[in-house]
Amino acid sequence: MMCRANNAPADARALTGRGSYFAAEAWPVQDGELTRTTSSRRHLHAGWPEYIYDGKYGSGEFSSEDSGKRFMDILRKLFEQHFHAPPTRVQPLQGELGGSGRKIIRLASDTQSAVGILYGIREENIAFLEFSQHFRRHGLPVPKIYAADLDEGAYLEEDLGDTTLFEFLSKNRSGANIAPEVVDAYRKTVAVLPRFQVQAGRDLDYSVCYPCGSFDGQSIAWDLNYFKYYFLRLAAIPFSEQALENDFRRLTDFLLSAPRDYFLYRDFQSRNVLLRSGEPYFVDYQGGRKGALQYDIASLLFDAKADLPPDIRQQLLEDYLDCLSGFLDLDREAFLHYYYGFVYVRIMQALGAYGFRGFYERKTHFLQSVPYALKNVRWLLHNVKLPIDLPTLMAAFTSMLASEKLLGLASEAQNLVLRIFSFSFHSGAPEDDTGNGGGFVFDGRNLPNPGREERFKQLTGKDAPVIDYLNQHEGVHQFLASVFSLVDASVSNYQQRGFKNLMVSFGCTGGQHRSVFLAQQLAKRMRERNGLEVVVRHLELEKMGK
Repeated sequence: MMCRANNAPADARALTGRGSYFAAEAWPVQDGELTRTTSSRRHLHAGWPEYIYDGKYGSGEFSSEDSGKRFMDILRKLFEQHFHAPPTRVQPLQGELGGSGRKIIRLASDTQSAVGILYGIREENIAFLEFSQHFRRHGLPVPKIYAADLDEGAYLEEDLGDTTLFEFLSKNRSGANIAPEVVDAYRKTVAVLPRFQVQAGRDLDYSVCYPCGSFDGQSIAWDLNYFKYYFLRLAAIPFSEQALENDFRRLTDFLLSAPRDYFLYRDFQSRNVLLRSGEPYFVDYQGGRKGALQYDIASLLFDAKADLPPDIRQQLLEDYLDCLSGFLDLDREAFLHYYYGFVYVRIMQALGAYGFRGFYERKTHFLQSVPYALKNVRWLLHNVKLPIDLPTLMAAFTSMLASEKLLGLASEAQNLVLRIFSFSFHSGAPEDDTGNGGGFVFDGRNLPNPGREERFKQLTGKDAPVIDYLNQHEGVHQFLASVFSLVDASVSNYQQRGFKNLMVSFGCTGGQHRSVFLAQQLAKRMRERNGLEVVVRHLELEKMGK
């Protein structure tokens, strides 16, 4: 197993833990770590100059030159104080696509780099800085904090690179076929989670949590109402207000009956895990609080756009439970009794965020994640029976899946990928690398063979003379009509069920004429359909360099 209960990352250093964060000055650093020189606590909101919110980092510039320069000067000063050299390069890392409102900037000299954060909510900054110190004291892989100035809402942290777990996943998958090294990265990630939840959660100072100290009834109500008003309402999904509130109350009471004396990371998802030298490092835990174990693993495994296949989700859940059992006396049946209730709550929280950013604020790129979340809802409705009855909520989910407005959202998640192959039976039929076991295989050897005629031997099924020859034969049209009927029906069914891959292969003797022609004709027809991505490969022609 990949579980590690006690071994800390090699570069982890214990912090002195003297005092608490002080707002009035930038803190000095010693030996690569933040050193705090006062015991004063100042957790009151210090206020934030309004013009910072006029800044736009998507273009690398603020709309106000003076304000942009001032806030960049703050980060430059922190960088120079720590590294004893000014930064020579400044690179914005998060622009308009981000949903948190933070300004994230990489500052670098010729030999050093760091990430600077500008954010106006003092209490949340304090939570992140306190948690970072605490987690590093427990040897957890989180960024070092080099320096901070809470009066200015700025701090400087270790640069962990650019590769998130989500990016690593996206670059190393083909549909549902995910590379083994990605699964290994996920396994390492879930192995660390119990160390946050149980080991570091035992002696964490929950008084610094923001906006509240526990994932309690009020927290759950915030998430559920977020979903109700910013997603259901704005997506025009019908529901009975009182009946839905009754279901929300039953769900909340059920979730609160789960043990919840652990650290809840709150946003434990693939974009908040950075990979450095193949090892996971963790960021964006400032919303953490006390709560149930199930929430965070549900957040990671049902992370909408990560779109993990169900079998990999199940494997990773088992890995997590194996690791968790090394930290406490785990009753797996009791854990799973509550697990899918937390999955539903996490999905609703995410949908509420997508609705707020996408429907309400009209930042439409946030809506691109909705089809992935709906895919997870569809899977849950077909595969999970909750221990409590929530008829109105389940009816709302069913209405969401049939909503024309939601089905019409432009997103690659809606596209079924139709992969069409031509091949030679001498070489064998192509293998399905998506893990779905193949698809249709049509034998074109009963059709007239252009390859027997000298005039066609150097041509392929993509060339006009071969196409004209085959089109003269009624049997070819009858063959194609049968193929079109079967594939059309399957494509419609797959799209309705939310499947993402369909494979169709055509074989003939040499893989040069008939199979190529048939594949081309099907591709031409299928490209006229909406919500369908068509990919064509001619395996024998690839070998011939054609």
